[in-house]
Amino acid sequence: MTVEIERKFLVTSNDFKKEAVKSYSIKQGFLNSYKERTVRVRLKEDIGYLTVKGKSSDDGLVRFEWETEITKHEAEQLLRLCEDGIIEKRRYEVKLYNHTLEIDEFYGDNEGLVIAEVELQSINEEFNKPIWLGKEVTGDIRYYNSQLSKQPFKNWNK
Repeated sequence: MTVEIERKFLVTSNDFKKEAVKSYSIKQGFLNSYKERTVRVRLKEDIGYLTVKGKSSDDGLVRFEWETEITKHEAEQLLRLCEDGIIEKRRYEVKLYNHTLEIDEFYGDNEGLVIAEVELQSINEEFNKPIWLGKEVTGDIRYYNSQLSKQPFKNWNK
């Protein structure tokens, strides 16, 4: 059992791509997307993952997370059982001193949305913010992948 401390930000330009140390495709769906807990199936290139996340704290910074690796075949089978709204995206990793920013560029119904996440060791931990990091959206449930699967970015009143 682990606790995840994470902050989310919108990304204002594609400059992060020049700084990325790696990138890979992700396809994910939700077997359960209740607010109290989500059960996610993820296929990251050829490796599958099953993840359970608990309800977020009121500020959206902290929540329980459990994850285990599964085979590609198992992930493909479970993705067929998921709720409507499979998420497809490319993830880029950018190293910033002792932190790694994970930037998700969404496709399909969420095309045009780019979100950066950084995991922290404590709620008050500081990190260097690159110039392309925009508005913080931590705690705004519209930006949770489980919500993007139900209310995709293309349907938002922008």
